[in-house]
Amino acid sequence: MNRPHDLLAALAHDADPGPFALVRREGAAHLDLFTGTVRTADRLADLPLPDGAAGPRTLALVPYRQIAERGFQCVDDGTPLEYLEIAGHTRIALADALAALPQAPVVTTGAAFDVADEEYAGTVERVLAEEIGRGEGANFVIHRTLRATVQGSPLRAGLAALRRLLLGERGAYWTFLVHTGHRILVGASPERHVSVDDGLVMMNPISGTFRHAGATPDRAALLRFLRDPKEVEELYMVLDEELKMMATVAEHGGQVVGPYLKEMAHLAHTEYLLAGRGSKDVREVLRETMFAPTVTGSPMENACRVIARHERSGRRYYSGVLALLGRDGEGRQTLDAPILIRTAEISPAGELRVPVGATLVRHSTAAGEVAETHAKAAGVLAALGLAPQAPAADPARPARYGRSGSARLAPRRDPEQPLAEDPEVRALLAARNTSLARFWLEQRVPGATTLAGLAGRRALIVDGEDTFTGMLTHQLGALGLAVDVRPWQRAAPLDGYDLVVVGPGPGDPGAVTEPKMAALRALLADRLAAGLPTLAVCLGHQLLAGLLGLPLHRREAPYQGLQRDVPFFGTSRRVGFYSTFTALADRDRLGTRYGPVELSRDPADGAVHALRGPGFAGVQFHPESVLSRDGLAVLADLLGHLLARPALTAHGPADHG
Repeated sequence: MNRPHDLLAALAHDADPGPFALVRREGAAHLDLFTGTVRTADRLADLPLPDGAAGPRTLALVPYRQIAERGFQCVDDGTPLEYLEIAGHTRIALADALAALPQAPVVTTGAAFDVADEEYAGTVERVLAEEIGRGEGANFVIHRTLRATVQGSPLRAGLAALRRLLLGERGAYWTFLVHTGHRILVGASPERHVSVDDGLVMMNPISGTFRHAGATPDRAALLRFLRDPKEVEELYMVLDEELKMMATVAEHGGQVVGPYLKEMAHLAHTEYLLAGRGSKDVREVLRETMFAPTVTGSPMENACRVIARHERSGRRYYSGVLALLGRDGEGRQTLDAPILIRTAEISPAGELRVPVGATLVRHSTAAGEVAETHAKAAGVLAALGLAPQAPAADPARPARYGRSGSARLAPRRDPEQPLAEDPEVRALLAARNTSLARFWLEQRVPGATTLAGLAGRRALIVDGEDTFTGMLTHQLGALGLAVDVRPWQRAAPLDGYDLVVVGPGPGDPGAVTEPKMAALRALLADRLAAGLPTLAVCLGHQLLAGLLGLPLHRREAPYQGLQRDVPFFGTSRRVGFYSTFTALADRDRLGTRYGPVELSRDPADGAVHALRGPGFAGVQFHPESVLSRDGLAVLADLLGHLLARPALTAHGPADHG
């Protein structure tokens, strides 16, 4: 069935038209209609992308459980990787689609979250205390699902919901309905996960949620939201995490553009865009970017472990992606993949699921995150006839949901001036970049930052399960080193490298028998004993400090996504931290079995931010982070110290005292 009027006629008579998808991309005056055959695949690499004329080939529904392809943990619910093998593609004018889609209200019964507010709040508190508080990561997303039963035809209900979303939502990246015969997915996703077009890879980290459902947006409240440290840091953290992914799939990493304000009917978000050139197969790009930190957390691998520990059910398609794969006019692969959030799943039996999640960071409160899950569901719930009975008076008090309702578009403060164009809003957004690393904000000219003396020199980064190593690779490469990365389990052999970097990762450095900690500690001990150039970052720094005899301390308030000015061997550097543990010292120099060590400490509490000795150095912060404005200068100084090339650093040779 390739002709749009055939599809619309079948839908009008409640006939099953077979598998199809209707997609409106952001700003389009039409919907794309895709028809074809639905099949299943085991792996992303199995998705078909045949040669031929320009156009779409495959529309894949990628469930969260595919994260297992990366070796990461998940609650395996058996949800299949389905795809529509596209045989027909036509366009339907938006006005024609709205005229044809059903207008009857959606009737549902039994609407309730599968995890009660009190239980979800308890989970939030445990994650804050047991995971973020113990160094397992910077942020984590925990989901819950609103469930209900649709009365009448599930497909008509989904199509009616699509119509309401097309009329009532704004700012969505994709507004869509996918009907496979096994399920219906309908939603309005605000967020591009990843796209590839003309060799340009783009990602779109979105975080921070301003709720204004059911009322005219309050300008003063929006300005408070834009100044809120919790909201600002939450966006920075997902920006860093997606830069890690871009470091893997783009040849020179990603360039940061923004931030912007994304306005939707019930919410506004803050967002960045990332762009970089890449040449990987788009299926590999999909695999290497599973899944967005905005719906999982960071660092990614351990975030998946945390999710598996705290979520009692699988995620199905929530936090996965829709992925449209095709070819352009020159035969090059294309990809467009929105994140599956703000999306409802309806079974052929009328079972409705609307999963939502909240991002938990060190500033989170249980009541606030419970409220955020209600707010995020509001747009889809309203489209499905599950609008709140009344706005909650307290933003921390969740709305209650009735059995039916209608989608309502919150009126603008001024239809002629979107909130994003307000001069003070624009100024607050622009100010967010003033202290960030220019390395990631500006287009980089190859060779512009190369240091004399590094040509032909090689470095190995040992990955402690944090893909910050990808960003570190690009920075060390920009300084002139040839860099390889290996996981901690397979670090050896180390021969042939001028420098070994023991990288960051989650976990308690005091866990003596934990395999990762034991392996990294042994590697560092061997390097110190042999006097071989070694740099340790974050977790590596903590383990190095322990070998040097310094006590380790767990902070009461974790330094997760925190930016600070710190002393760095005689100068002040603005850098970013992602840590819960720190080494402590009461003096600036230390005698050790490996020689004298110079320390840069916090004058207030003695926390060791950096150390260096004969042939080794460590930093507690992340010089590669977008939060580290001075990160590249820090690395240049450390390379000068470690590789015995005084000309590398403007500060001259280090004093080993």
